[in-house]
Amino acid sequence: MMMERYSIGRDAQATVEMAVVCPVLIVLALISYNVMRFTALVARFDRVAPDIVLAHGVAPEGDDASDASGVIASHLSEAMGAGVEVEVELATGDSAGGAAPVLVGAVDSYRCRMVYRPWPSDFTVAGVRLGAPLELVHERETPLDPWRPGAVV
Repeated sequence: MMMERYSIGRDAQATVEMAVVCPVLIVLALISYNVMRFTALVARFDRVAPDIVLAHGVAPEGDDASDASGVIASHLSEAMGAGVEVEVELATGDSAGGAAPVLVGAVDSYRCRMVYRPWPSDFTVAGVRLGAPLELVHERETPLDPWRPGAVV
């Protein structure tokens, strides 16, 4: 009888290499997906935020004409869609800061902030929490001209 020889060390080499490389490729794919999604959301946010601030910040709807941050935030989060959180705050300029009288009015600006949590942000397998614990933030400030309503400075 003839004995067959088996090479024990080389039969499963490709399986071991695949088991080592696949998790790395999956993590790289998730990172690239989240970077592309965040880039697309930033582009949309930068395009939409000044238009919404112009439409609702200069002539707000309702009785409270001094601060339209809530209305701007609701319209901006509706325009951005799901997956992001939007915060808006009014930053009023101080025209009475110096001793001399100021002839130019204070410039008001709305600071819009978008918060994106990468996917998967809360993923649990067998009691182990897997996911990105960070959040990506993008801010856009839109100053309004006090002399020309509807104009961005």
